Amino acid sequence: MILERFYPREWVDSTYEIDFEGWKEKGIRGVIFDIDNTLTCHDAPDDGRARKLFARLHAMGMKTCLLSNNKEPRVSSFAGQVDSPYIFKAGKPGVKSYNKAMEIMGTGRDNTLFVGDQLFTDIYGANLAGIYGILVKPMNPKEEIQIVVKRYLEAVVLYFYKRRDRIEKNG
Repeated sequence: MILERFYPREWVDSTYEIDFEGWKEKGIRGVIFDIDNTLTCHDAPDDGRARKLFARLHAMGMKTCLLSNNKEPRVSSFAGQVDSPYIFKAGKPGVKSYNKAMEIMGTGRDNTLFVGDQLFTDIYGANLAGIYGILVKPMNPKEEIQIVVKRYLEAVVLYFYKRRDRIEKNG
């Protein structure tokens, strides 16, 4: 089905409920994160959770990289708060920035995760790049109009994603 190219490998409520220790045990060595509505609300500073998460990841020996379509002032400011390299104006879903993030972290497709909140940029790009993509629910329902429109289209894709999962689980 044509929609499958947009399907996440996993869909969870929050970045902060992902079992990164479990992923490390499975061989994951680097995590690429979107920022807005993935780690914090759109254009908001870190509320402390991202800083704790990144400190935990770094203490485990995992590499991180922020990958955002936002402008440099926003991305560099947040990156400074969580002590992570970053790529701004990333051009997601283009594969080039995902490959650059893996290069920065010294990881490859088989040992990198991507975490983001949008199907048509974040997850589609991760899929194109061959990276395991985890979709998280947006942290703040108030979004710019162009994202609100995309959310309606995402709802259609997620309906079929959930339907496929139900069928696979029920045999």
